[in-house]
Amino acid sequence: MEKDLVRCWNTKNSLHIRYHDVEWGVPFHDDNKFFEFLTLGGFQAGLTWWLILERRESFRRAFDEFDPMKVANYTSEDTQRLMGTRNVIRNKAKISAAVNNARCFLEVQKEFGSFDAFIWRFVQGKAIAKAFEGLENLPTETEESRSMSQELRKRGFQFVGPTICYAFMQAVGLVNGHITSCFRYDQIRRMQYPANLNKDTDV
Repeated sequence: MEKDLVRCWNTKNSLHIRYHDVEWGVPFHDDNKFFEFLTLGGFQAGLTWWLILERRESFRRAFDEFDPMKVANYTSEDTQRLMGTRNVIRNKAKISAAVNNARCFLEVQKEFGSFDAFIWRFVQGKAIAKAFEGLENLPTETEESRSMSQELRKRGFQFVGPTICYAFMQAVGLVNGHITSCFRYDQIRRMQYPANLNKDTDV
């Protein structure tokens, strides 16, 4: 029964529940979706994920559905537009970082063929299955997220600290961050979703 399901988060908010049950931690290979989570993660800095999640559709409309090529071509006029857009985080530094990151994102795509091929290398092409019994046991960063942060920063990305990177890794399925008692933990652990890696190219 639905009411008997154990979840990581104790919430009755339907948006939060749907995100947890359907999307959070599910591995994928969609570059635009990677850019979406990378951008939203930057805007989350210093705020809560719930605030970002509730404004996600507004972000999508404001940022051209997170098409990195379109965002990379944003001008100062676009920055002003976003600063005046309701239901997005009107923080100029974060908006500028999103545009900068889109340009860096395109450079990664050019070098590796896709951002997907690049980002899955931090977990050797296979999602890491953690085994934490409670939310209090979850780390805020890991060796992998620190490595990812260092590499992204070296490539010019902004708002990509180790904590943001670890939240990103959990959101996009590079790490199974569900607690072991959660009904989604085993479902996601059984997903075998290796990336299409180019073995001749190292991060």
